Amino acid sequence: MADFRKLFFALSAAAFFIGSANAQQAFTCTSNAGVPPLVRSQGLTESVGDVVLNCTGGVPTPLTTPTATVVPQNNVQIFLNTNVTSRLLNTTTNLSEALLMIDEPSAALGQQRVCTPGPCSIFGQAATPNAAGINYATTAGIPNVFQGTQAAPNSISWLGVPIDPPGSTGVRIVRITNIRANANQLGVSSTLIPTQIVMFISVTGNSQVAINNPQQTVAYIQNGLTFAVFAGNTTSTTGVPVGLQQCVNNNSAQSTDNTSGTGLTGTKQTLNLSFTELFATAFKIAVLGGKATPAAQNAPGTSYNTESAFYSPTWTGATSCSGSATANCYTGAANATGNLTGAGLADSGTKLIARFNNVPAGIVLYVSVSQNTTSSAGAAASLISTDINGANGSLPNSVVAPTNTATGGLAAGGTAGYAPVTLNNGTGVAVWEVSAANSQAIDVLRFGMYVAFTANPAANLPGLGASTINGTFAPLSTVTTASAGPIPRFADTSTATAGFTITACSTNILFPFITNQAGFDSGVVISNTSADPFGTSAQAGPCTLYYYGGTTGGGAAPAAQKSGVVNAGTQLIWTMSTGGNLGIAATPGFQGYMIASCNFQYAHGFAFISDVGANKVSEAYLGLIMDANGNFNRTGNQAETLSH
Repeated sequence: MADFRKLFFALSAAAFFIGSANAQQAFTCTSNAGVPPLVRSQGLTESVGDVVLNCTGGVPTPLTTPTATVVPQNNVQIFLNTNVTSRLLNTTTNLSEALLMIDEPSAALGQQRVCTPGPCSIFGQAATPNAAGINYATTAGIPNVFQGTQAAPNSISWLGVPIDPPGSTGVRIVRITNIRANANQLGVSSTLIPTQIVMFISVTGNSQVAINNPQQTVAYIQNGLTFAVFAGNTTSTTGVPVGLQQCVNNNSAQSTDNTSGTGLTGTKQTLNLSFTELFATAFKIAVLGGKATPAAQNAPGTSYNTESAFYSPTWTGATSCSGSATANCYTGAANATGNLTGAGLADSGTKLIARFNNVPAGIVLYVSVSQNTTSSAGAAASLISTDINGANGSLPNSVVAPTNTATGGLAAGGTAGYAPVTLNNGTGVAVWEVSAANSQAIDVLRFGMYVAFTANPAANLPGLGASTINGTFAPLSTVTTASAGPIPRFADTSTATAGFTITACSTNILFPFITNQAGFDSGVVISNTSADPFGTSAQAGPCTLYYYGGTTGGGAAPAAQKSGVVNAGTQLIWTMSTGGNLGIAATPGFQGYMIASCNFQYAHGFAFISDVGANKVSEAYLGLIMDANGNFNRTGNQAETLSH
């Protein structure tokens, strides 16, 4: 019995140690998302943070001769709580720019070797059961970069990825990168806790891989910018919308010749368009080095704060596999079904679009080709030629050259370049692409805008009306799932902002007392003085007469009446008892005051009161201009006011 007890305890101890060894060898990965970035709520293709799996344990695949042992292949799949919008590099096979990398291969050391489209078999390296598994970075010929496939609107998969367990002494690092997401689909949180983009990770296949923390937050969603319109050379919203009068020329030379080179004046800069990012990395350049000569962004785990993600200008294929069989080894970086040449590379930097709506006929709009002096230091953008959504154009090939210069105002150094906006039925866009941004500060980019027109009220030009401006990110798109491009792209969440208005020219004249009672009569003269020796544009229009008071015996005041057109240099003349020219009828028995509203800017009035027939007494006065006169402006119009 004593011998049996000793044997029982020995077997128990052996079982414990065997169990402990087996537990230590379990192939386990722990996921980590690092620091999730902020992404723009308007964004449809926002780069989310990488997820890294740190894997330990398992039994490394042995190198067995003469027959090589294939490393177990696994299917890795990620899911987001929104659409995955990484670029499709092949729309037939749904091959994506999304990448899976093993063991953090260095591009500088020439270690990044690609497998696409996969699967790619490799063979074990462990000479003994206790040896470490393959080092995917330093082992020549071993593929360590794998191209993903769009498996569903919110999912990317990597099928048949050979993941060699690292054993008890090693660590296998699996990085998932180049994942873009539709942030707009989730929107901005209405609470103090930001909306999160969450990634779920699954690994299945020939080896049992347990994942700790398979759900990771990979981004926080915030509104990316605010847009504001300031009046003239200011950064104040006071005075918006800007009012312009139909009969007053505004940069008239540029309304007919947008290549005249000069003539826009700082004092007539109509609006200052302002785009402000709401977190420090909302504005981004396209890629390091610029799109003309893009530089590599291929250090695993590095945040470059550009619109591009992990990007390599050149890829190296896995040219050989360890072991005796090479039939399943990938041997080239690009082929008909898998091509990583453009993986991670954005089409442009952040674009800012101003959309002009309801622009009256006869108007020419000019915008500055670069930011003005009220913008943040270190931030810059250039006007580019695009389609109406801000797509199909980018730096440096689509830069718009200035056709005119503006002096004064907000122009840097006193001079700034301007170019006209193409308008179609009162609608047009101006698009600027960010060429410099400060990821450590909140950037503000502002652009000047001028209105140009030649006054021609007789032809109703420019047209009357109020314009609006929408400002947001570009290019605008309704493609909310993965596609071939463009990247970036954004949903239109903007709202219309008041811009400028064109109002009819008018003069409003108050005649404080007129009468046709008790044997008295009143006469009135209104002169259209727009004909002068000073080059004033001739204006013409009718006058409408409004009566306030009553008639003999307590009757009501006469109804308002409208004259015929009063041409420049002519007068509207009448008396209350008999009427007058241009269709003015008599208003017998009225006494009170009258307001004349004339549809031209330079109207002046004269009135007299006398006995009927003007035989005995007469008293005269000048009508009071009710429009702009210092701080006094009852009507909101601007006319010519003179001292009496």
